[in-house]
Amino acid sequence: MGPILFRGDNSDIKISVRELDIKHIRAYTHIMMKSPVVHNPSQKPDIKLCANANLRQATRIISQLYDATLKPAGIKATQFTMLAVLAKRGEMPLTKLAELLVVDRTTLTRNLQPLIKKGWLKIGREVDERVRLISITKEGEGLVSDATPYWQHAQEIVQSSIGTEKVPELISDLNALVKKVQER
Repeated sequence: MGPILFRGDNSDIKISVRELDIKHIRAYTHIMMKSPVVHNPSQKPDIKLCANANLRQATRIISQLYDATLKPAGIKATQFTMLAVLAKRGEMPLTKLAELLVVDRTTLTRNLQPLIKKGWLKIGREVDERVRLISITKEGEGLVSDATPYWQHAQEIVQSSIGTEKVPELISDLNALVKKVQER
């Protein structure tokens, strides 16, 4: 077999097949999709109609509400969510928790560290040593119990702001959006 030619943006690389260790080659590719949108440089985006901008704005203000409401319990909304999920579902692999929270494992591990240091969570191992398990401690369960009335108060503020009947529909729509975008 002759040499393989790799074409790059600025240079070409020729590699003899004998130089390659075929068993250990990993290739990373980026799939380029033709955009269905025609580029028009004179068109300016209307950010008021941008899903990303609006969702981020709503997320910021709702996060501030929950953080302020949960402050007397000594916990942030993101921490409460992680603890509440583990209190309800029990011990699980880190990868499963990352999946449930729709966050990458590295970010999740970083966010769990303060909760572990405070004794609210603990890390264990499955029989397969590569699988790390995360579980809530008795102290963590006590914190969730203490913080739940504050969380409920934030929930009530949101419900009264948009209507109690609209909250389940909003959550359903957001879950459907997350699922559809993940499927892409």
